[in-house]
Parts: sequence; structure tokens; C-alpha cells
Amino acid sequence: MAENIWDKFDKAIDTEGLAKDVKEAAENGGEYVEVPHGDYEVSVQKLELTTSKKGDPMVTIWFKVLTGEYKGSLIFMNQVVTKGFQIHIVNELLGSMDTGIDIEFVTYRQYGNLLMDVAEAIDGNLEFALSYKEGKKGFSTYEITEVFEVGE
Repeated sequence: MAENIWDKFDKAIDTEGLAKDVKEAAENGGEYVEVPHGDYEVSVQKLELTTSKKGDPMVTIWFKVLTGEYKGSLIFMNQVVTKGFQIHIVNELLGSMDTGIDIEFVTYRQYGNLLMDVAEAIDGNLEFALSYKEGKKGFSTYEITEVFEVGE
């Protein structure tokens, strides 16, 4: 008998851990809290080149708030990168993270690898002061205002 899609999901995903997360969410209210614009101390939980719902290349960054009222909440940055100015927005943010990696777009394959290198350099080593504001036309802006080295 062929393996069905649900069996594949059960094998690929930590269902025991997921069930625990569901229980914790239920005990803690379980509602998604939108983090308002402001200044936050954050870590980077995810940084990758992925695809948008429309299928366009998109950079996704998940910032986890480390202190204050919204501690533990996530701030999501999703930037489609099909135009020069869009890539420039991401490059400016990545450059401000002070990882020592040269930030340059050449091809999407190269850029995806670059993002993995940046994520690896940040992981467990750097935290940031993030200025999360509302910009033109209601779009959110993201600016790293300070870099903190972790564990020193």
C-alpha cells in the first residue's frame, strides 16, 4: 500500500513537539499578538530566501522580541526581491547586522546562499536593536540601530 501524504507529514514533522506547542498555546491564550511598531531588542529566528504566495522570490526574516511587554512575540519581514530597490532594502538591513559578510546580489542561487551564511553568522552570536516603523503607503520599515554580541 502506498504511503499517503498524512503519513509523510507525520514522519517529516515532530508531531509530538507540535502537539505540545498546541497545548501550550491553549494554556497561554493561544491568540496571535500583533507587535505594534516601535523599538525592540530582537534575535533573528529565521532568515531565508523563499517564495511569495504569487511565486516570486522573497526574503523572509523572523525577529523574536527579547524583552518587554512583547517578549517572545515575532515581528515578520517579508520582502519580495524582484526589483533593484527591493533587493537594496534587504541589502541595507543585512549590512547593518555587522556580520562581516559582503552583502551583494549576483544571482538568486548566490543570494540564497548568502542569506544562509548571514543566518549562520548571526545564530547565537548577535542580537539587535530593531526600529520597526510604519513607512510610506503603510508598509513597515525595519532598521537595525545597534548590534549586540551574545555570550561575552
